[in-house]
Amino acid sequence: MEMEMEMATEMGATAIAELAKVTFVNKSIVILTCLQFKIQELEAENAKFSSQLANCRCHEKEDKRDSSAVSCDSSLETSRKSNSGSKKTTKEIVKEKVPGYDTRIMNHHCKRYVALKVMYFGQRFYGFAAEAQMDPTIESEIFKALEKTRLLVGDKKESHYSRCGRTDKGVSAVGQVIALYLRSNLKETCENNEEGEIDYVRVLNRALPDDIRVFGWCPVPLGFNARFSCLGREYYYLFWGENLNLLAMESAGRKFVGEHDFRNFCKMDALNVHNYRRKVTSFAISPCDVRFDENQLWAIKIKGSAFLWHQVRCMVAVLFLIGQGHESPDVIDALLDIDRIPRKPQYSMASEIPLVLQSCEFEGLNFTCSSDSMQALRVHLANECQNYHLKAAIFHEALQSCSPIEKDQRSLDNGTVKKKSSHVPLMSRPTEPSYEERRTKLNTRRKD
Repeated sequence: MEMEMEMATEMGATAIAELAKVTFVNKSIVILTCLQFKIQELEAENAKFSSQLANCRCHEKEDKRDSSAVSCDSSLETSRKSNSGSKKTTKEIVKEKVPGYDTRIMNHHCKRYVALKVMYFGQRFYGFAAEAQMDPTIESEIFKALEKTRLLVGDKKESHYSRCGRTDKGVSAVGQVIALYLRSNLKETCENNEEGEIDYVRVLNRALPDDIRVFGWCPVPLGFNARFSCLGREYYYLFWGENLNLLAMESAGRKFVGEHDFRNFCKMDALNVHNYRRKVTSFAISPCDVRFDENQLWAIKIKGSAFLWHQVRCMVAVLFLIGQGHESPDVIDALLDIDRIPRKPQYSMASEIPLVLQSCEFEGLNFTCSSDSMQALRVHLANECQNYHLKAAIFHEALQSCSPIEKDQRSLDNGTVKKKSSHVPLMSRPTEPSYEERRTKLNTRRKD
């Protein structure tokens, strides 16, 4: 009996063990089946994504954009080196009117090629260009704001940065234009779509110093260059008209209109510039809505396709000599005749502070600014005007208090009058080396 019970117990244990094995096998089969189905699903998704990737043309667009950019940069660099002075229309420079968008994500953001219209009061700056090796410059302040607002895409080279005018130390601008890639909210858009885009004017103006402001922005084609796509530039030079013969100045200034060799009206850079012919399209002198003690403020307005280094300030300096009666208007004709006057007479340039880059002309650019940003811009500029009027009022009060001192000082001088320095005619002054003489000197140095 006991043996039968033991056998039954062993048989039961064996049956239970066999049943457990069967259950484990069944579960393994179920799990394996589920894994096989999951693998099939993943393979199907992988095939789907591979098909989409095979049909994608993004890399072709990118290659085309890069080759276009390289071609554009190469042509622009060749143009800079030759400095032939030849005119290029926007259609010649911008071969393909491609909207300034790049749907590729860089640093998790899309980018857009845009032009910015910039105003600045240049008195405290060491010129516009950051390459001046002096701080602050307008350009360095703009890039600080771009970095602070995280709008910048790469460095200057990577962002395809360009500027229209390289104004000198102390010179201001109302219509300077720069172009570069900026971060964008838009991925796929039409060329002029602005809905949902970053308000570049508002964002940048919040980060810029008070004497620099962005006036507007505009999407531009990929081949656009702020310098070489510009069709014309207009400069204003402000001055007080007291004791100046304005009619003689205007008559002389009209002689600048047309295409001439302006080597006697610039600071010559014989190393980099070999063509000094430039075209002035218009010249005018007109009054401004500002007076001081019956003295009227005037503006010389000069427009041309391009200008040489310090050209406007040299032109104005000679006009002032004519307005003061020291020179005849005919001196303009003589200085424009390089066969007759191959060497520039030595004379001082006009001050840089009253010079303003008023506008830069481009084909098809329409700068935009949101209503909120424009209102904020107006408020800011109005406040700046009021602040400068307050400073002027303080100086005026100081001027009024100086009047009695001047009378007392005259009595102390025992009536002596200081002798005014006599004017030396331009044609009788020492001259600077000619272009040919400068080139010969440069070539001699290279041989040494």
